[in-house]
Amino acid sequence: MTIKLLAFLSSFILVGACATKKHFAKSEQEKNAVIIQDSALVMKYASTITIPELKSHLSIYASNDFEGRATGTPGQKKAVHYLKDFYQDEHILSPIEDSIYFQPVPKAYLPEGTGDSENVIAYIPGSEKPDEIVIISAHLDHVGITDGEIYNGADDDGSGTVAILEIAQAFKQASLNGHGPKRSILFLHVTGEEIGLFGSRYYTEHPVFPLANTITDLNIDMIGRVDEAHTNNPNYIYLIGSNRLSNDLHYISEKVNDTYFKFELDYTFNAEDDENRFYYRSDHYNFAKHNIPIIFYFNGTHADYHKASDTVDKINFPLLQKRTQYIFATAWQLANQPEKPALNTVTK
Repeated sequence: MTIKLLAFLSSFILVGACATKKHFAKSEQEKNAVIIQDSALVMKYASTITIPELKSHLSIYASNDFEGRATGTPGQKKAVHYLKDFYQDEHILSPIEDSIYFQPVPKAYLPEGTGDSENVIAYIPGSEKPDEIVIISAHLDHVGITDGEIYNGADDDGSGTVAILEIAQAFKQASLNGHGPKRSILFLHVTGEEIGLFGSRYYTEHPVFPLANTITDLNIDMIGRVDEAHTNNPNYIYLIGSNRLSNDLHYISEKVNDTYFKFELDYTFNAEDDENRFYYRSDHYNFAKHNIPIIFYFNGTHADYHKASDTVDKINFPLLQKRTQYIFATAWQLANQPEKPALNTVTK
């Protein structure tokens, strides 16, 4: 290697280091520009998301009675009625004539041999910008019964499902106290994820509200466990997609975390060359492909992933609570800040 080449490489590294510092400084500046909304209220209502209620819901939802919630089966029908009954009991309306919580997904739309199914939809209307919609989604199904064993799917995606129930209850309580969201919040439980993201695709092809009015989708798929990479640091959550379509959304998410939660936000699976391709493998993708900014919340895979051993006793409930509160606080910020997150000039 010649001296001239060494000098060139040294100058290149120096320029690259300076560029990195400038990028970091700009990112911090943009994150710091986010103004947290209602800081005195957010954690008050986040605290209504409790471990006993998460555990109570999940102990039923991921029980043998629901037979693994395979799409179109009697067990999945029990699951959707459980969700509907919850929203009715909490007086959280449906956006479909107030009382129609099911969006039918006909068997002709689903893989051959699958029975009719349904998404479950509830919402809280916004007080100032009701036509702008924040969606919080999770899939309600799992893989059913194999060789006589029930796959209960406590983490996948019982954890995301019960998180939405607690988030909805927190927003409802805030509304009853005169602190309802300025934008509408849509709670979307989709079917058919395990067989190909069918429920979310059906919703985006038959939206209750125009997709152009949907400002983001916060998608929750497995947030109740700790993966092997974080055994020694369970205070983490993987975020996927937060900056792919909107840097604004990314900075909002980070500012909320910095303000209240101090998670390690792990972006490993957000890499565009991620061989797992998780960005394309859960329901948020059907929104992202319509240029709707998304965040996918995920704890990573574990030894019980898609096994009969994914059971309620393996769930880390304090961590599930804190992650759920973080998603609630992010949704609160998005529903109440003056401007919706802007799309990037060049989308990914």
